Parts: sequence; structure tokens; C-alpha cells
Amino acid sequence: MKTKIISEIGINHNGDLDLCKKMIMASKVAGCNYVKIQKRNPDICVPENQKNKKKQTPWGEMTYLEYKHKIEFNEEQIQELFDYSKKIDIELFASVWDIDSAKLMRKYTNIVKIGSACITDLELCKFVRETFDFVIISTGMSTEKEIEECLDVCDADVIMHTNSTYPCPEEELNLRYIEWLKNKYPNKEIGYSGHEYRLSTTVVTIALGATWIERHFTLDRNMWGSDQKSSVELVGLLHLIEQIKEVEKATQYEPQERILFEKENEKKTSLRK
Repeated sequence: MKTKIISEIGINHNGDLDLCKKMIMASKVAGCNYVKIQKRNPDICVPENQKNKKKQTPWGEMTYLEYKHKIEFNEEQIQELFDYSKKIDIELFASVWDIDSAKLMRKYTNIVKIGSACITDLELCKFVRETFDFVIISTGMSTEKEIEECLDVCDADVIMHTNSTYPCPEEELNLRYIEWLKNKYPNKEIGYSGHEYRLSTTVVTIALGATWIERHFTLDRNMWGSDQKSSVELVGLLHLIEQIKEVEKATQYEPQERILFEKENEKKTSLRK
């Protein structure tokens, strides 16, 4: 399969190391090429006006800042996740939200992603381009100018179209923007990061030219967490990859004069005089 599939665990692990390992294994079993988490320093990334807001969590009431710290993995846990991923032969990387997190992740991987929330942080974008070999960006919430400014600084290897609404209604997916990106950046790989409920709208992006696909993944949509409901479970991930393979077969030929295949030619001889 030529399409690269990213299983986005994100923060769906809820800070549970064993759960994250199970999700990594499930992503491997499903046939994903990559599995991704998020890494941030909450002290830097959480807006000041949000830090002391109270939040109800499975661990009781706490401030939003305390909650964000609760679900972050420390460096020892990050090392354990990378060791585990290497052992089962699936590549792990992260979306980084700040330079400290980028420095940490660079110890373990040459691949990094700048998520939609961070592509206007040009200092971060510049740092990851100078530090990592392969850079992916998502374009959610962004104007065309903001995307251009990000690319001027980080020269991303992959540009992922996305809508940052969770879940995103079908009428706002704007999937043909993928074609726009392909025409505008012919030397870049174009991908799609989906946050919708269904699989079909993700699969169709292959026919539009996407060569990277990312979907949020969970073991159970009923688990607690803001991203669980817009994530796919293991059965959905298996179906997604199988359907992508089918679309790849159906779209393998470049635009050209009509091909008359052998079986169709046999049909032709039986039906035409």
C-alpha cells in the first residue's frame, strides 16, 4: 500500500501508559505505518485564562492545568513507548506544541508534526525544520496566508488538509482543497487528517490525491476524553485501511486514453457483432 497511514492516539490514552501500549499494538495489527501521540509542556501551552478553570475528570475535580499535567507522559514513559514501538516494528512520533517538547522528541525520532493549533508559532516551526529530518503540518483553523507563512519557515515535507472541528460535519470537510494544495505545491506530499464520524469521506481523499491519511484512534469511543467520540475504533481502522487499498487499486492508472482490459475485451466479443 503506497498510502501512509497515521494512527493518531493523541491524548486518547488519558495518561495511562499501559493503555497507550495497547493502542500502539492495535494500530500495528490494523496495518498502520505510524502511530502518533501529542507532547506539550502545559505550563507553556495552556493559556493563562484557562489554567485555573475547574474541570471534572475521572480523577476528581482539578484545575485545567492540573488535568493537562495529569495526562502528559514524562521522559521515562516516552522512552518506554519508543522502546515498545520499536520492539513491535511500528514508528512512533509526536505532534509537538512547544520547543521543549520538540527537543525531547528529537532524542527518539527524526519525524515530527506541527498540529493546526501551532502552525502560527513560527519560532516553533523554524526550530523543527532545523532539528528534524521530516516535518508534517496540519492546516486546520488557518487562512491561506498563515499556511504560506508557516511553509516559508518550515518547508514541510507533508501538508495535511484538515478541519479542526471535532467532529466535523461532512458539508464543512472541503475535501477538494486537497486538489488545490496539490496544484499549489506540486513538489510536496499532500495528506488528510480526518475528524469526522464516517470512513467514506476519508477514503475518497485517496482519489483526490492524498498520499498520507491520519485518523484519531481509540480502543473505545465511550472512554472519557474530548477526542474519543470523533475517533475510530479498531474495527473502523481495519475497514479504513482495507477500503484505502481498494481505492488505490481502482485509481492506479494515470489519466490517459481508455484502457480496454482483457476480461472486458472478452465481454465485447460476446456482445458485439
